[in-house]
Amino acid sequence: MGCVKGIGMAVASWLFRLGLAAWVVVACVAGGGAAAAAEQRLVLYSANDNTVNSTVAEAFTKASGITVDVVSTGSGVLFRRIASEQERPQADVIWGVSSSLLKENSRFFEPYAAKERNAVAPEYRDKNNLWIGTNLQILTISQNTAAIPAAEGPKRWSDLLDPKWKEKIAYTDPANSGSAYVTATFLASLWGGGDPAWTKLGTLLANTKVLNRSTLVFEGNGSGEYPLGISLEYAGLLWRQNNAPVQVVYPADGTVAIAEGVAIIKGGPNPGAAKAFVDFINTKPIQEQLLRTTFRRPARQDIDLASLPGHMPPLSQLKIVPYDDAKWEASRRETLARLKTLIQDTR
Repeated sequence: MGCVKGIGMAVASWLFRLGLAAWVVVACVAGGGAAAAAEQRLVLYSANDNTVNSTVAEAFTKASGITVDVVSTGSGVLFRRIASEQERPQADVIWGVSSSLLKENSRFFEPYAAKERNAVAPEYRDKNNLWIGTNLQILTISQNTAAIPAAEGPKRWSDLLDPKWKEKIAYTDPANSGSAYVTATFLASLWGGGDPAWTKLGTLLANTKVLNRSTLVFEGNGSGEYPLGISLEYAGLLWRQNNAPVQVVYPADGTVAIAEGVAIIKGGPNPGAAKAFVDFINTKPIQEQLLRTTFRRPARQDIDLASLPGHMPPLSQLKIVPYDDAKWEASRRETLARLKTLIQDTR
């Protein structure tokens, strides 16, 4: 009992409820107040926005008593930081980064089999338990129905090639956006690859206004400045929730589900708290809370989406096309150079 008091009764009680009694024992065996105090803190590296970070950090602290220190910036910056700290890691967990980056940087991670991992489809988690998906980003077309009546908008990616949409489509520069890069390379694959596919991609880009940040696409489409936006599911749903006349179009010719996930950093200062956080972030109530507040589609497949805000269609109702992220990550530099040329040539 004395050791449990050292950990903190609130923390110990929460760990037992989650089924993490072993971590109470570990904290006791690890020895004394210093180790116990360390386990009451978590350093979280996150590429999520502040709303998402605060929603989860506050809920985790309330449930566990563990204080969360969030470092929030771009995923590339976070991984460079992890690499530079490899000899003496400063963070415990990285969260909110794409599965392609998690795969690429898996050498920095400590394997951990999350308690409810089987609720996440195998394609959205690592087979060696180095990372697990927490949410899915779906590539979509956002349509402002005040500018284009609902029934008159594009239904397929190929519809965006029509000259009537010239300068009416907002798109983020793929050099500045991971999802915009995925969209371009996905379409190159969808349209058959090779020069004919890149010609089609050039036709699409000629119709777009290329913006520096994804938020400019979301805002411009929501306000009606750009009737169409090459976007993400959550952004359209969020603007619609805020009473903007935005319709989310799931293209009939297919789309991609991009997993974003969480991983424990190898050698981090608070391994017990890290494992507790990974289990917490993957629980059904937290996944549902994130959907309600931020419209992040859960990676869990046991959540009734139709009963929650946004009324997202289940993946089974969408045409999800496989995406070779390893191939496109390996060729990122030359692909971005080709895209830059296409964008310049079509201005």
